[in-house]
Amino acid sequence: MSKKIGLFYGTTTGKTESAAEIIRDALGDSVTMHDIADTETGDFDDYECLIIGCPTWNIGELQSDWEGFFEDLDEIDFSGKTVAYFGTGDQIGYGDNFQDAMGMLEEKISERGGKTVGYTSTDGYDFAESKALRDGKFCGLALDEDNQSELSDERIKAWIAQVKPDFGL
Repeated sequence: MSKKIGLFYGTTTGKTESAAEIIRDALGDSVTMHDIADTETGDFDDYECLIIGCPTWNIGELQSDWEGFFEDLDEIDFSGKTVAYFGTGDQIGYGDNFQDAMGMLEEKISERGGKTVGYTSTDGYDFAESKALRDGKFCGLALDEDNQSELSDERIKAWIAQVKPDFGL
């Protein structure tokens, strides 16, 4: 039996939702998408494996729907859950806080017991600082649709190949 994967995302301009759809299509029928704007805390209970997607908004902030849900994460026990993250951001315009939202969510969910998988290299990116860095790597898939959209498909494909074994697929 294949594992069910819950893909929870927030989107404002549609870029993160588009990336979520590409990720879902690549992983197949085991993925159920949830817009965080329409999510309740109990929706996380159905999954052993989670994918969390969030754009970094303004100057290092969570996207508004995730911001509204952030405190609700304290009510969820992520123990025993394997969690992969992806984020969209602008490394040129916001190089001092590139992918901060992904880092903030990963930190909170890890504190609640989630096991992070899907770390990626910072090679090929040009930014100054990020809350998403863990031991010199991003804590998930960093996408920059503003400046490097031509690299997104390749980055998603490589990340999925890396995450699949961690999800037992």
